[in-house]
Amino acid sequence: MLAPEEQLHIIRSGAAQIVPEDALLKKLQRGVPLNIKLGVDPTAPDIHLGHAVPLRKLRQFQDLGHEVTLIIGDGTAMIGDPSGRNSTRPQLSRQQIDENAQTYVDQAFKVLDPSKTTLRYNSEWILGLDMEGLLKLLSNFTVARILERDDFHNRYTSGQPISLHEFLYPVMQAYDSVVIKADVELGGTDQLFNLLAGRELMEKLGMEPQVCLTLPLLEGTDGVRKMSKSYGNYIGLTDVPEDIFGKVMSIPDEIMVKYFRLASNLPVDEIDEIEQGLANDVLHPNKVKRQLARNLVGLYYDEAAAAAAEEHFDKVFKAHEVPDDIPVFEGELTLNDDGQVYLAALLHQAGLANSAGEARRLIDGGGIKVNDVPVPAKQYNMDPADLKGAVIKAGKRKFLQIP
Repeated sequence: MLAPEEQLHIIRSGAAQIVPEDALLKKLQRGVPLNIKLGVDPTAPDIHLGHAVPLRKLRQFQDLGHEVTLIIGDGTAMIGDPSGRNSTRPQLSRQQIDENAQTYVDQAFKVLDPSKTTLRYNSEWILGLDMEGLLKLLSNFTVARILERDDFHNRYTSGQPISLHEFLYPVMQAYDSVVIKADVELGGTDQLFNLLAGRELMEKLGMEPQVCLTLPLLEGTDGVRKMSKSYGNYIGLTDVPEDIFGKVMSIPDEIMVKYFRLASNLPVDEIDEIEQGLANDVLHPNKVKRQLARNLVGLYYDEAAAAAAEEHFDKVFKAHEVPDDIPVFEGELTLNDDGQVYLAALLHQAGLANSAGEARRLIDGGGIKVNDVPVPAKQYNMDPADLKGAVIKAGKRKFLQIP
């Protein structure tokens, strides 16, 4: 193991808060592997780089010689995490939770070392609590304490309803830490209250309290809003290599270092050098961004895929050539009553847009080209003769060949 101070330097990289940091240093100074906890509720089946930020920090701990306990919150997911919510989160069915959990685990092990990861499902202990156990657990918290949470406080003062079962969420997440005897718990900045609840409960039960480490939210490719599928600014762990590379190349220069710290596996000292080189204008941003894109593709695929993705990027964006392997539309062109093809529906059917509405917005914004000619705004119908044998380009990276 590295010296405790060296480990702390690495752990600090990209972290928002370590509460309390001196307690973490004392734990590291013992020279024995720590139990690092992350709890995730399987509320969605696919994860992106934003979701992977705490997973990447977990892997950093593993590489430093520590053990990880990944808790799949199949029990807490039945409550629904109220963090950052201004309304009650819809409850998922057991089937939805189980399906999402399996997909999440498969993707999480693209980041984590399975040999150093203990996988637990908190339904093991949460759903088995009897009334006596639940009452003992709840007696450690007051309503006033729970209402200190910003989301609960805001909803309460604005007259928004709070369901009673939502109060259980931070208590149950805290109980997870007691059961697995966590030394450190990770979470987003919006999770600090839940993490501190775990620390508080451990202290009340006579245990050494966990250290709380929060990580910032990762902005999406627009560089403004947090990464989210609903904003369309995400980079998925299961995206094809060409898409990962291209999306990374589209992020603003200002957030490159943050991506290196939160999403890459580059050593912290190298990231420090990159940050200094960019600040001093010694390194060219485009060269650094390419390094980041290759790193991220290599993480979730391999070096060969990263090299091929970069070659594809250069062919499409530097040489403005059409890729050799673009998909061919296999359906039939549907004609409307005027004998025209409704282009928005075609784009949606072919997977170039998530909906016909999104396709119309792409057209209106000049984002659709047919044989490299932009489709004019509001032109949603096209003559089938103009589409025969055409290459359609949607946005910057998606292509489709019409036979």
